[in-house]
Amino acid sequence: MKRFKVFFNIEKEQQWLNEQLQKGHRCTNISGLGIYTFEKTDKRYVMRLDYQDYLPKKKFVEYKGLYEDFGWNYIKGPWLSGIRYWQKEDDGQNEIFSDRQSYANYYKRLMKYSFWLGTLCLAYSFMLYSDSALYHEALWSMQGALFWKALLFETPFVLLKLLPALMVVFSGGSYYKAYQNYSILMEK
Repeated sequence: MKRFKVFFNIEKEQQWLNEQLQKGHRCTNISGLGIYTFEKTDKRYVMRLDYQDYLPKKKFVEYKGLYEDFGWNYIKGPWLSGIRYWQKEDDGQNEIFSDRQSYANYYKRLMKYSFWLGTLCLAYSFMLYSDSALYHEALWSMQGALFWKALLFETPFVLLKLLPALMVVFSGGSYYKAYQNYSILMEK
């Protein structure tokens, strides 16, 4: 079974993947385009996601080996995203972070990722919008049915132009959520 889904929040993605596991669908692959591949299973599994900055091959092998020593199986996901997908049979010890400091470091990595993604999208938005209007200028001089047809035709392109600005908003929300969770962990 394949499902298409796009997430801007790693915790919501993890929650959705675990809901699929509860329905008896084990994840086997995740493509960079948001296509999740599942297979039917009778066993109970749990899935956890981790965000890691770029890891050189040697560091990645060490990182992967550490989790595999504790029974986690690596699910291949989009390499450039930095999100690492881990799955194992439910045995009661289902957390990948062992202490509060591990969780705090995780949220710090998420804040850094959200900040740089938002900054990149913001810079791209300024370049994209600096010299052009969203709609074609001639659109506003059209009348009647021709205006509505042109407006409907151009609207999907306008939405594509607005995508980087929306990504800035989503990245800001992700940063804020990670910051809240980090602050809560550091207060205790």
